[in-house]
Amino acid sequence: MKVGPDIARLAALIGDPARANMLLALMSGQALTASELAQEAGVMPQTASSHLTKLQAANLLSVEKHGRHRYFRIANAAVAAAIEGLMVLSEAVGPKRTRPGPKEQALRKARACYDHLAGQMGVKLYERLAVRECFILSADSITLSQKGKIFVRGLGIDLTSLYQLRRPLCRQCLDWSVRRSHLAGALGASFLTLFLEKQWARRQSSTRVILFSTTGEQKFYQMLEQI
Repeated sequence: MKVGPDIARLAALIGDPARANMLLALMSGQALTASELAQEAGVMPQTASSHLTKLQAANLLSVEKHGRHRYFRIANAAVAAAIEGLMVLSEAVGPKRTRPGPKEQALRKARACYDHLAGQMGVKLYERLAVRECFILSADSITLSQKGKIFVRGLGIDLTSLYQLRRPLCRQCLDWSVRRSHLAGALGASFLTLFLEKQWARRQSSTRVILFSTTGEQKFYQMLEQI
């Protein structure tokens, strides 16, 4: 009997088309009900319930109860990173499910990757921070430099609180559409929260798309110039 991680079991769980569609829908970072996930998966509510039970039992999903409703989320950042990694691989070697259209163009420009900004704008944010030496990069880690700390605190992001979290402050996440890194981790999540709170951008309902207003996009690039 072989020992070690059972990747075949997890791969089978994620590989079912209905469950895969549910997980992709939850990559927006928002919690969804079983009914909403049934619609995303194109299955009956009873079938969706069975799929969700399996995903929850495998610790791929977490659930919160509010009144009569249960809301499902991606369990943690590690699960989200695994799904994003599969998307990178699928984009590189696998056939696409749909023809490119306006929605795909919007996804490629800016989208939520679990709780941080991905797409072209997410990559631009990461690369600008890197070029301006806001990161200290090593073979297996990424940390904020003193210059980076000054810049981030200047935006009003509470680094002290972020350092206390049980997750990496900074992490590279390979972007499936651009195939370059964007910024994940607690800091990546804080940047997306900042853009939404400042109303530079908003979430497009029922999608992963992050829509920047014309003014918001201008302010985003002005911010990058200030680094």
